[in-house]
Parts: sequence; C-alpha cells; structure tokens
Amino acid sequence: MAEEEKKAKKTAQKAKAEKKPAAAKPAAKKDAAKPAKKTAAPKKKTPAGKAVRVTQVGSPIGRKAYQRATLIGLGLNKLHRSRVLEDTPAVRGMIAKVSHLVKVEDVA
Repeated sequence: MAEEEKKAKKTAQKAKAEKKPAAAKPAAKKDAAKPAKKTAAPKKKTPAGKAVRVTQVGSPIGRKAYQRATLIGLGLNKLHRSRVLEDTPAVRGMIAKVSHLVKVEDVA
C-alpha cells in the first residue's frame, strides 16, 4: 500500500509540473468582472406557516447513533433546549424517530 501511495504522489507531482502556469491577468480586469455583492435581508427564524416547538427531555447517552444524529438534525444538543421548526413531513418523521426523547408543542 505504501508503495502505491508513493507512486500516486509522484504521478500527481509530475502532472502538476507538466501543466503550464496560466498567464497572470491584470487586477483591474478581475475586479471589473465581479458584480457588486448584494446583501439580502435576513431570513425569518420562525416559519410563516405552521410550526412546532421541539424540546429535548431525554439524553442521547446510551442510545443508538441514528437517534443521536436525529437530535442533532433537529438542532437539539442539550436537555431542555427548544427549537421552533417548520411543521413538515420531514420534521415530523424525525420527531417520530426520537419521540421518547423530545416533547412537541404546536406554535400558533
């Protein structure tokens, strides 16, 4: 394995050496080609439609890896922390996987 890695590195180095460096373009052309950056208004944190408040009430210690990952996907990482999430089928499916670790409330 070590010999194969060395050969791969050597071939990569040869390929880089064979490539001709691109001609440097004047800085004025680069700046002129870039459009002005637009600053977008910040998005609302609370969804406009239906929402649910998900609160973590159980610890992921000793649970399977997918349950821990699901809690992280919901934005939860410590007990008694809450997140307001959009009420979508994807979120409801994640809640169903860890329903024994979270408390769910509807947000008006």
